[in-house]
Amino acid sequence: MTLDTNQNRLAGYAILISRFGLSALPNWHTSSVSPTGTLRSTIQDGQVESVYPQSYWPGDGTGDHLEFALKYDGVNLGILSALFDVVPADEITAWISSKPTGKYARKIWFLYEFLTGRELPLPDLTKGNYTPLLEPDHYYTAAPGRRVQRQRVIDNLLGGKDFCPIIRRTEKLAAMEGIDLRKKCEEVVTSYPPELLRRALSYLYNKETKSSFEIEHIKPSASRTEKFIGLLEMAEHKDFCEKPLLIDVQNRIVDPRFRDTDYRANQNYVGQTISYQKQLVHFVCPKPDDLPELMAGLLAAHQVMKDGEVPAIIHAAAISYGFVFMHPFEDGNGRIHRFLIHNILFLRGAIPKGLMFPVSAAMLKNPALYDHSLEAFSSPLMRLVEYDLDDLGQMTVPGETRRLYRYVDMTAQAEALYDFVKLTIENELVEELDFLANYDRTKQAIQEIVDMPDRLIDLFIQLCLQNNGRLSARKRESHFEFLTDDELAAMENAVREGYARD
Repeated sequence: MTLDTNQNRLAGYAILISRFGLSALPNWHTSSVSPTGTLRSTIQDGQVESVYPQSYWPGDGTGDHLEFALKYDGVNLGILSALFDVVPADEITAWISSKPTGKYARKIWFLYEFLTGRELPLPDLTKGNYTPLLEPDHYYTAAPGRRVQRQRVIDNLLGGKDFCPIIRRTEKLAAMEGIDLRKKCEEVVTSYPPELLRRALSYLYNKETKSSFEIEHIKPSASRTEKFIGLLEMAEHKDFCEKPLLIDVQNRIVDPRFRDTDYRANQNYVGQTISYQKQLVHFVCPKPDDLPELMAGLLAAHQVMKDGEVPAIIHAAAISYGFVFMHPFEDGNGRIHRFLIHNILFLRGAIPKGLMFPVSAAMLKNPALYDHSLEAFSSPLMRLVEYDLDDLGQMTVPGETRRLYRYVDMTAQAEALYDFVKLTIENELVEELDFLANYDRTKQAIQEIVDMPDRLIDLFIQLCLQNNGRLSARKRESHFEFLTDDELAAMENAVREGYARD
């Protein structure tokens, strides 16, 4: 449902986008002012539209609507960056000069210089309290932040000029902070015998590896599987968010013919062939010329969040999804994106050392949720990016697009990762450990009926589980013709009882 704004006037970011013809990703909150009525809001697909009473009208000036935007629409660096590129600097300067010690004027002053790299002709402030750039009650911030004497603000952003995600402190994410993820993992694993857990680890590494490849519809060879497992085993031991290490990771997990020695030098995209010489493009990646700055910004933001006590899931979401949105390599970007989730959660102590955390399995089982986490960025982006494809599928992207990837609201991605982590702890870990525990009980019961070699017990259990707890006549004839009818019935019953679900 869209609000009828025929009698309403746009306000905040909405009027600035309209007035200056800005090309920017949409903000999560849109405002207008009505000549009658009271404050009312509608919410659809995470987008909020608010209509304010006439008393909220801020005035007609650019600065007036900038202040309104920061108050009611929130901080959107992409829109601000686009605006500051076209609005006259003297107009911003004059408005700030009219209220130099105002909280919002100081924030706008800082953001103008931060985003443009240009200094306004204003003297440094010499008195007044410091104000946080992002309100910690509403945003995830880097603590304690950097004190900027010029505007007397505390820069607590999650990154710098080259890459700076914004993640809002929604009710869902705030609830996440009350959960000790490491403790929940420990509670799960300590409820099983240590020997069973040691055996489960190899299953979990295999499961995570196969899931990460399967998300991309790839069936890896045995050697590629082993290489990825080896990489996952290294995730808890060092910080991989450095350019040479990321290149090394890429080289380990892709076909040797597609190993990169640097970030990609061509324009790539995510799409699919739907007919001869016809591509359906789902996502246009950043231009190769923009990658060095964007990736340097991503890695710098990682350090800011690592040092700034940002919650582990927020940190992992911003960097891992930021990486896959950059798509810096020819191949392997999705698998590295999921590997970085492991790496950062381990680094931040959210996962106990030595535990494999099969988050890709949760993503694979919930494809709609995973797709939504990607499309929350890609869908609005595709409405803004112009591109051309030649007959060979080579893409060119005209114009400036760097800003679109540099300043992204990643709240949706953080919420999705929280869901995946929760599903991993409550489902994937428990299911794998339960499966092994059930196997041990079933194996013992079968051995008491017929003392068969382990290889045949494994095969019997596997074939029964594939056929609703019963061995087919064909499989019996080809593998288990030596069993009597009574033995077979008892063994099938042992499998059904061993894997019975409440």
